[in-house]
Amino acid sequence: MRFVDEYRGEAEAARLLAALARDTTRPWTLMELCGGQTHTLIRSGITRMLPAGITLVHGPGCPVCVTSLELIDRALAIARRPEVIFTSFGDMLRVPGSEADLFAVKSAGADVRMVYSPLDAVKLAAKHPDREVVFFAVGFETTAPANAMAVWQASRQDLRNFSILAAHVLVPPAMEAILASPANRVQAFLAAGHVCAIMGYREYEPIAARHRVPIVVTGFEPLDLLQGIHMAVRALEAGRHGVENQYARAVTRDGNAPAQRLLREVFEPCDRKWRGIGEIPASGLRLRPEYAAFDAEQRFAVGHLSAAESPLCFAGEVLQGLRKPPDCPAFGRECTPEHPLGAPMVSSEGACAAYYRYGRSS
Repeated sequence: MRFVDEYRGEAEAARLLAALARDTTRPWTLMELCGGQTHTLIRSGITRMLPAGITLVHGPGCPVCVTSLELIDRALAIARRPEVIFTSFGDMLRVPGSEADLFAVKSAGADVRMVYSPLDAVKLAAKHPDREVVFFAVGFETTAPANAMAVWQASRQDLRNFSILAAHVLVPPAMEAILASPANRVQAFLAAGHVCAIMGYREYEPIAARHRVPIVVTGFEPLDLLQGIHMAVRALEAGRHGVENQYARAVTRDGNAPAQRLLREVFEPCDRKWRGIGEIPASGLRLRPEYAAFDAEQRFAVGHLSAAESPLCFAGEVLQGLRKPPDCPAFGRECTPEHPLGAPMVSSEGACAAYYRYGRSS
């Protein structure tokens, strides 16, 4: 990619929109899986320019949004301990737990630090051998290799004061759960290009075949998304299912083999509870037994903590594509970015935050 502008051109956007209007003969519902894609769609006005028959719904592809409430509470319990330096990416600091967030815990005196890489946390552990350094390992397959590398490096350096609170989730089991739901309305997916840059798209092919749906691997710029929507609609109109790759400049069918090998060495699949959705079998990653010494949940014995979601928050239905944020009675009232009831309102990739910032009725 030489210039971002070449993926934002108005003339090409108009051409794609005209092609969509020409090729759409019946209503279709598509789900974009990534919260970053949601923000682009709403910020650029694409959701308002699509033909009337095309409905976009928003999926559970914001890792901050789907990190369970109980994992947030476990993070808060660990961060409050006086011997701990708790590290995290900045997007987790304002995600609400049952009674507080990491910013509130920090303001009360806890040593909570924002880092730009999990390897920064490894360096902190080496620099402060008298402290316990914990990294909040949140994310889909996109960020998991870097977190695996941090654990691998800490193991090689024998840093016994380093651990991670693993909150990784996986895309394919979430897609399966959405398609298997009796309430499902999704007829095609726009898959997240950055996840596929790591994992490839081979693992989506059985899902497309089993459920007879088109899946289009799509980038994040407006023209990427318009082209991906057009590819999905053409497949639906033709009665085709399978996986197509719009994001060929960054994604191959097999993905990044070294990153996948590292993931398999350090992590193994596990059942994972998703915020607002519930438990999805084999949808998470946990440390393998040989790396269990770096598991903060075990080290600090917080696995027993549980929590209940706010009854006012519709986040789970938004994340499953069943409702849109403005449908929630609390949206923009009891729930705002300054006082969020759920993570989708505060996350930089959250659907509720996108609607609040760019358009309440998109």
